[in-house]
Formats: sequence, structure tokens, C-alpha cells
Amino acid sequence: MAIPTIDPADVGASGLAWLLFSYGYILCYASNLISEGSDLLLLVPSLAGLVGGVVLPFLGAVPDGTIMLFSGLGDIEKAQETLSVGVGALAGSTIMLLTVPWALSVYRGRVDFDELNEMEPSYKQPKLTSSSFSDTGVALSTEVHHGAKMMMLTTLPYFLIQIPAFFLSGDRETVSEGEKKWALAGFVICIIFFIFYLYTQVKMSNDSTHKLRRMAVIKETLKKGALSLCGALQEEVRNLEEKETIRRMSIASDTENTPLNGGINTLLQPSAEIAEFLKSILGDAFRAYDVDGNGNLNQKEFKIFLTDFHESIDPETVDNVFEEVDTDRSGSIEYDEFIAACYNIIKSQEKTKIIEKSQEKTKIIEPERLTRRATEIVGVNILDDDKEEEEEEEEVPEDLTALSPKEQQRAIIRRAFSMLIIGTAIVLIFSDPMVEVLSEIAARANVPPFYVSFILAPVAANASEVIASQYYAAKKTRKTITVALTALEGAASMNNTFCLSIFMGLIYFRGLAWQFSAETIAIVSVQLVMCVFAHRSKMSTSTGFVVLSLFPLSVIFVALLEYCGLD
Repeated sequence: MAIPTIDPADVGASGLAWLLFSYGYILCYASNLISEGSDLLLLVPSLAGLVGGVVLPFLGAVPDGTIMLFSGLGDIEKAQETLSVGVGALAGSTIMLLTVPWALSVYRGRVDFDELNEMEPSYKQPKLTSSSFSDTGVALSTEVHHGAKMMMLTTLPYFLIQIPAFFLSGDRETVSEGEKKWALAGFVICIIFFIFYLYTQVKMSNDSTHKLRRMAVIKETLKKGALSLCGALQEEVRNLEEKETIRRMSIASDTENTPLNGGINTLLQPSAEIAEFLKSILGDAFRAYDVDGNGNLNQKEFKIFLTDFHESIDPETVDNVFEEVDTDRSGSIEYDEFIAACYNIIKSQEKTKIIEKSQEKTKIIEPERLTRRATEIVGVNILDDDKEEEEEEEEVPEDLTALSPKEQQRAIIRRAFSMLIIGTAIVLIFSDPMVEVLSEIAARANVPPFYVSFILAPVAANASEVIASQYYAAKKTRKTITVALTALEGAASMNNTFCLSIFMGLIYFRGLAWQFSAETIAIVSVQLVMCVFAHRSKMSTSTGFVVLSLFPLSVIFVALLEYCGLD
């Protein structure tokens, strides 16, 4: 092999450990690149449905699928041996995702059970006061139930290949010949289920779960200062307005955006849907910039907000917008007025190219415009008028924020595809060496390659899914725990379709034999148990620990089945 050139068989124990760590780190990095690139595409409204429904599930399975593919390539006899590495990666990935991050999500997202409401999870403040594992847990929504059904449906190809495998014996060629037609049938079914799964995801791309993920990505991007306010929100607002226009036309209504004060000024009032969208994104920002906690932003706080969100707007324009939104002339704006002001600033950027297409390396702005993030403005003294003269001129970060909103959207697409291409290329280059390292570790430890791959492969290939599930679960809401758990179910469904289709193809096209009865029973059994758990209305923290125990128990279960004579 050309990249890398180190043969695992030629190194000592420390060298082998170094190769394992290096390849594992590189594959983990590539997996995160793919995940982050996919998330970036969620910032492009025209692509969000396709990305959420197709790109995210597909690319999330690429690291696992690539390891499985390379495990069955090369010399046919050696491929039959290394195929168990791929099966170990498939089993380890599927079972690990459904147990370890699931249990951790339940633990991090747990809330009190309400004694007055039949011990159902309570998402009212305070959310967690009990230390009892049996009296805390999470709610399991209908989306989680649906995900469990889809997961179990997609296990059908396992039965297609495994049932005939029970009745076949002999050498590789004999078993392979007997399994060939069943492998072809399984391959076709996997592809059909794969397409069907992606189709259902695209249809559901506008449901609350998918929207919540998009909102989280937008909020995180704004928080990091990677995009300006208009760059992140303008396209989404325009799309919502177009949908509203179509709806109005369909009901023969000529309702238009109306001035905030009934025609006194030129300010536009956002529709209820747009206002709700903006609130979901900017609610935390409003609270962060409301330093004194009075539920209002004064003019200086509002200007700091705009500067931190990289809106280089003429001060006079900001003053005019603020004065028109401040209907009671109190010198401060309430939450709804703040949302209306942001909406009008976003709309104004559609008509006027205020943000310069700066190709300068730096850009100096007015002294009162401090480029600081929300987490840095907690100190009240930053708002003191007598310190205004002491403020230093700072530079706006030179990245996407210096571009116009349209240019930011185009830059996002370029950057996202660059990350996806690089991440996928890295996975393709280093999956084969990783398979060889896992095989060598198994040979030196004198254990079947399946067990080594079962434990180690998911750590490198599925780190991004684990991290993402914990991020959403920690928010402790019904919607976020739904996002966390359905993503894990979706990953299992992708393993049952996209990844399993790779094995079916290897068996049919390369003449390999499916001799993994114990592993198959373990994979299907864990999914069946999780399907039963997921169809409940809630899951207690103590049940979450039971789920966690399924991961080590599944390894013991496979060993026990093999001891009893199953291949």
C-alpha cells in the first residue's frame, strides 16, 4: 500500500500501539470533518432538507462502511479472515451506538418524574431535584417510537442471509455458493430499505426534530462568530416569506407585511412564523446582552449586539431602527421589539449592500462598536458612558463575516464541500491500514479479530455521533432528547442498510462466505431489546444503566454462542 507505508507486522508492540492510536485519531478527525461539513450545509436553507434527510445519514455511515469494505478486499483467502474485522466494526458500531451514548443521553438529559402526573417526566423548572435513578429519566416521543420501528424493519436482510447460513457447512467456496442468491436478495433489499429510509428522512426534514438540529447549528455558528446575523438568517427568512406568499396566494389573500405602528413608520412587522424562528435563534442572545436583567435592551446594548454579530451598519441607520421599534419612547426595547428590529435589519440587507466586500486584512470600526462575544460582556461596567472614550478600536475577524450575506452562503457551501471531500478522502486512505492494524492486534493477542474490532473500531468511526447526542441531551428538553435518541436510531438503521449492503455485495460479487451466526444473533437481539425499550413513554435513569450493560453483555453473548458451536 502506498499510504501509509508502515506494515503492522514489521513493528513491535509499542509501534503497533502507535499505529492504532495514529490511525484511530486520523479516522476520528475525518469523521468529525464529515460531521462538521454536513452541519455547515444546514446553514443553507435551500439545501437543509436534502442535507438533513440524505447527506447527514449517508456521510455519517461512510467511516463504518469504508472499514467494512476494505475488510473484504484483497486476496480472497485473506479477505475471508479479515472480513471478521468488518463484521466486528458493524456489530460494535450498531450495538455501541444503541447502548453507550443512549445510556449517557438518558443520564445527561434526565429530569424528575412528576408524582402528580402518573410519574411522567416533568420538564418544568427546576428540572432535576431528585438524586434517585428510579425517579428520574427522559420522555420517549412518538419520533423515538417511529425510529425504533424503522430500525427493526431494516434488520430483515440479516434474516435473509442468516437463515440459510444455519443450514450450510463446508469450506468457503461451498458455503459461498449456497449463500450467493440469498446475498443478492439481501443486497437488493438493503438498497431498497436504504432509499426508503432516506426518502422518509427527506419527508420528515421539516418536522420539529430536524428543525431543532438546524436551529442548534445556526445558534452555534453565530455564537462562534463564524457568520454575521444576516449571513446566517437572511436566506431562511426569505424562504419563510416565500412560503407565506404561496400560502396567501392559495387562499386568495392579499395580506402583506404591515408597519409596526399601523402605518406611522416604515418598519415591517415579522409574521408569527418568522418571529417564532427568530426567537428560537436569538432568545439566548437577547438574555445575554440584557446585562442588567430588566428584560429590555437599551440603545448601547443593542449596538453591542449588532457589532458582536458582525453587522457593520451605519450608526444613523441603527438609531433610526431603534427609535422606530421603541414605540413607547422609553429608550429601551422589549423582546418582541428586539425581534422586530432584527427582522428589519435583515430585510434592509436584502435591499442595500451595506456589508462591504472587503478584501482588506483588517477593518477599523467606530470606538463604541466593541467586537466581543456575549460571554464577554457580563461585566456591567462595559456599558458605563464615562468609559466610552477609553474603549479601544478592535478588528472585525477576517473570515466569512466580512462578506455580504449571499457571499457568506456561497462561502459556506464551498467550505462545507471542502470538508466533506477531505474527510471522505482521509477515510478512504486510512481505513485499509486500520483494518490491517486491527487484524495484527488480534493475531498477536491470539483472539478472534471480531472482538478487537468490536471494541476499537467504533471509537474511531462514531465519535461524532456520541458527542452530538450528549450535546443535545444535556439541554434537558423533550425536543433535544428526541434529537439525541432518534439520531442514534438512525445510525443503527444506516448500519442495517448501507453498511450491511456492503457485506452482501462482498459475499455475492467476491465469493466470500457469511459465517457470523453468533454476531448476527447479537446484533439483532440488541436491536430488538432496544426497540422494546424505545416504545415506552419514558425511560428511567436506572433503565438507562441496564441499556449500558448491553454493550459488554453482547460481547459475552457472542463468546457464549461461539462456545456452543455457532460460527
